[in-house]
Amino acid sequence: MSNPRIHKHTVEGKNLLVSIFLNVIITAAQVVGGIISGSLSLLSDALHNFSDVLSLVISFVAHKLSQRAATLKQTFGLKRAELIAAFVNALTLIVVAIILIYEATLRFFNPVAIAPTLVIWLSALGIVANGLSVVLLKKDADHNLNMKSAYLHLLTDMLASIAVLIGGILMKYFQIYWIDSVMTLGIAIYLIVVAFDLLKQSTHMLMLFTPDEVNIEEIISEVHKISGCAHLHHIHVWHLNEEELHLEAHLDCSDDMTLSQFNILLHKIEDVLYEKFSINHVNIQPEFKKEDPKDFIVQD
Repeated sequence: MSNPRIHKHTVEGKNLLVSIFLNVIITAAQVVGGIISGSLSLLSDALHNFSDVLSLVISFVAHKLSQRAATLKQTFGLKRAELIAAFVNALTLIVVAIILIYEATLRFFNPVAIAPTLVIWLSALGIVANGLSVVLLKKDADHNLNMKSAYLHLLTDMLASIAVLIGGILMKYFQIYWIDSVMTLGIAIYLIVVAFDLLKQSTHMLMLFTPDEVNIEEIISEVHKISGCAHLHHIHVWHLNEEELHLEAHLDCSDDMTLSQFNILLHKIEDVLYEKFSINHVNIQPEFKKEDPKDFIVQD
């Protein structure tokens, strides 16, 4: 039975397929164009586009895996597959950025002639195709970290194409050829900035850290206000995925109550945790005068 407290946004996997197709076309065109024109920024843009293709494929596969039903061997299903995809995609963004910085530095001290007209037209193609992909994934990116990782790849690539276009215009009309390396460095730095934030978010979720927006002390205070709750302890709060925020804890009850009475108490706790902290999966172990560690956080 599904949890009525979990409000799911339906992610459209077909949007990823369209984006994959568009990026394959862009990558092939920019590789050929970069070799012919001699443009490092165009080749770097093609490299980034290729990483986009890989990241989009990873995101698509992870999205499909996350929809699989739970089994006796996989009691949570594969819901964390999309978090893994987001983590991997963030790492690829950083790796690509480091490669771009290295290549741009070499090219800056060893400039070569570049055919700017081809650079302009192919970067314009990249802007249009990536812009369309960005529009397709924007809504999903607001609700899903995996889709956000794919969206950031595409958004960054669209911005990269804009930078390449500007560089091509400056090279064509003002013969400023070093701008190719400068634009590449700018793209790489931006990649590192956006990738680090995504890497941090996905790592926090994979490591089962308490979400930044959740204050455990406030949770304890609110639960202790409920009649029948003596002491909440041994607390864990984590994201299973972006839609499911879990809490498990031990609860000292103030009275030696029946199971039916505890069910009523548990319902009150679940309401408070959901309404005030958006926690939609609660697992509480009831206790009465049990001898065990009573710290809020207990290291097993």
